[in-house]
Amino acid sequence: MSVPLTQLISTDAPPASGSTFGRKPSWLKMKMPAGEGYWRLKQMVAEKKLHTVCESAKCPNIGECWSSGTATLMILGDVCTRACGFCHIKTGRPPTLDLDEPRRVGEAVAFMKLGHCVITSVNRDELPDGGAGVWAETLRQIRLQSPGTSVEVLIPDFEGNWDALQLVIDERPEILNHNIESVPRLYYKVRPQARYRRSLELLKRCKDAGLVTKTGMMLGIGEEEGDVELVIDDLVSIGVDILTLGQYLQPTAKHLPVDRWVTPDEFAYWKTFGESRGLRHVESGPLVRSSYHAEKQVEKHASC
Repeated sequence: MSVPLTQLISTDAPPASGSTFGRKPSWLKMKMPAGEGYWRLKQMVAEKKLHTVCESAKCPNIGECWSSGTATLMILGDVCTRACGFCHIKTGRPPTLDLDEPRRVGEAVAFMKLGHCVITSVNRDELPDGGAGVWAETLRQIRLQSPGTSVEVLIPDFEGNWDALQLVIDERPEILNHNIESVPRLYYKVRPQARYRRSLELLKRCKDAGLVTKTGMMLGIGEEEGDVELVIDDLVSIGVDILTLGQYLQPTAKHLPVDRWVTPDEFAYWKTFGESRGLRHVESGPLVRSSYHAEKQVEKHASC
């Protein structure tokens, strides 16, 4: 903490210049998908007609995670009713509601013999409960078919429908994750259909219910030092346990541009800063995403 943040912003990286399609800095090298574990998991996902956020959101860690048999399953289909400026998931009106999906997710988790699994979803704002009923049934099916598996959920905000949220809370996931994604000043372009204070309220309600809470945020999308400090202090004030910080990567030319490449040293700074402020754990690095090293986090925090 003795080194000023301004000294940790590297001038050695290539300029972002409004796009990630040019040369990236050396610390953003990714492992290419390969290996028996990767192809076995890919085949299982296809056979059970499931979706993963790893594929839909073009996660940079898919090679590392899938090769080790870890994937983040995405429920409620693969079409989102929102159009966030950073997200690669398809946008539109979802054609169907697959009520058999929870059973297949439970089967997949049991098949993979997972000690810990991460489930996320698209936003389904056209549904009265935002899909919370399917969320609850998915958790029940995992408990039924793979009772030894701990579960982390990465949920949407259900448009502030707290009765819907309660359906998920009642199933007592080991970790409740809802991503804040960015700083409040940038919500109008990063998350135009979301509300910063609504997301904080959701996390607070889950923490008040006794759950381990987690959230994530991207850096390099236009935020400034004071913006990040404000968010961290807001998260500490409502008792959030875990924060993930990673580099924003522009998925296509139609999405928001990268503002800057955040150095590994700066990510290390924010880890120290967040934990010194009172967060239990900060997972911070260029390639960190919401479910990165999730199994290690649940071992450390699920019993807190």
